[in-house]
Amino acid sequence: MRYLPLTPDDRARMLGVIGAASVDALFADVPASARLAAPVDLPAHLGELEVERALSAMARKNRVAGEGPFFCGAGAYRHHVPASVDHIIQRSEFLTSYTPYQPEIAQGTLQYLYEFQTQVAALTGMEVANASMYDGSTAAAEAVMMAHRVTRRPRAVLSGGLHPHYAEAIATLAHVAGVTVVRQDAAVDAEADVVSAIDGETACVVVQTPNVFGTATDVTAIAEAAHAAGALLIVVTTEAVSLGLLKSPGEMGADIVAAEGASIGNGLNFGGPYVGLFATREKFIRQAPGRLTGETLDADGRRGFVLTLSTREQHIRREKATSNICTNSGLCALAFTIHLSLLGETGLRRLAALNHAKVRRLASALGEVRGVQVLTRRFFNEIAVRLPAPATEVVETLAARDIIAGVPFSRLAPAAGLDDVLLLAATETTADGDIEALTAALKGVLA
Repeated sequence: MRYLPLTPDDRARMLGVIGAASVDALFADVPASARLAAPVDLPAHLGELEVERALSAMARKNRVAGEGPFFCGAGAYRHHVPASVDHIIQRSEFLTSYTPYQPEIAQGTLQYLYEFQTQVAALTGMEVANASMYDGSTAAAEAVMMAHRVTRRPRAVLSGGLHPHYAEAIATLAHVAGVTVVRQDAAVDAEADVVSAIDGETACVVVQTPNVFGTATDVTAIAEAAHAAGALLIVVTTEAVSLGLLKSPGEMGADIVAAEGASIGNGLNFGGPYVGLFATREKFIRQAPGRLTGETLDADGRRGFVLTLSTREQHIRREKATSNICTNSGLCALAFTIHLSLLGETGLRRLAALNHAKVRRLASALGEVRGVQVLTRRFFNEIAVRLPAPATEVVETLAARDIIAGVPFSRLAPAAGLDDVLLLAATETTADGDIEALTAALKGVLA
């Protein structure tokens, strides 16, 4: 009874108190299409040893990215994380309590969150940043909700270059908040097209650079058009390393920046956890979600850190909360801060330049493969190509040869009609031999 402490009589009494006929009645608001018609096809129960064996066997089916040529990107990028990062995050200074409600015993946590915010503000070119969020997609969704609160307008325009998963996360929250989402059709170079969709009801314009197809865009003109109409510009970035080479969103006129920071200090981890970056203009700070850490002096004049602003529902009355996000990705944010500190400005710029050089080599090599058309012309470390065959079939064929050739765009947006488009990323971890193996295999598959 360790994990099932309630008896049937206990559950019956609880249901009686709340007036529910059964446990199933508690899920009445969940659409039938989202509910399973039968139990999950798993053993009902097993002993601890048997469970360990079964899960270990499942884990062995995973293929680690470093085991061979790997070109996946699409919002999650493989980068080298120095061993020193893992060592430093285990230091006792940072192993303070999970949530820093009592600053006197959580100075380690509060200090790195303060440093994290400083780094994010510098990277994005913004005035203030919060103490992290779940990931890039939820940060983008919170950015749209914030723009809705600031402008009191009901409409959000999403560029066709925005990652489809980010667009879906935005739509999920927007539906509840009464915000109308206008999603433009997917396009390799789509950011400029959003200008024509801005009107007097537009709360915000959401653009991504580099976008999901890898296209890097100077969005200054979009910012000017949005501001002229009284709307805010939200810039999304899924590859934090790009901020070491490209013009910052703040320089281009962004009002809010939502980014994925996992590329710095964090591994792919088969999909997470990741760390959301969120930055904005100081004049909007009261509408920012999450919380902010600040620097102060204690009674003896010593430097210290405190939670300066906490706008989430755990801290203030629920109706005044700007977000229901109840945590920050603390360990991932710490890893981000340590890795970026070790790199420094010079190291980050060199890392970004190396990424760009790798993908230039990849684009050049793919351009020599008969039938392959490189679609992305302005890129950082990711490109989109058009194949003379369905991208999913090509990827599966190459995977059987231990080459992970990238992400078919149809996996992100099945209804977009871009079944022949493949997204490929190259980072500092991509060896020249990996590119040669990919192009040789592609020539054989497409012949």
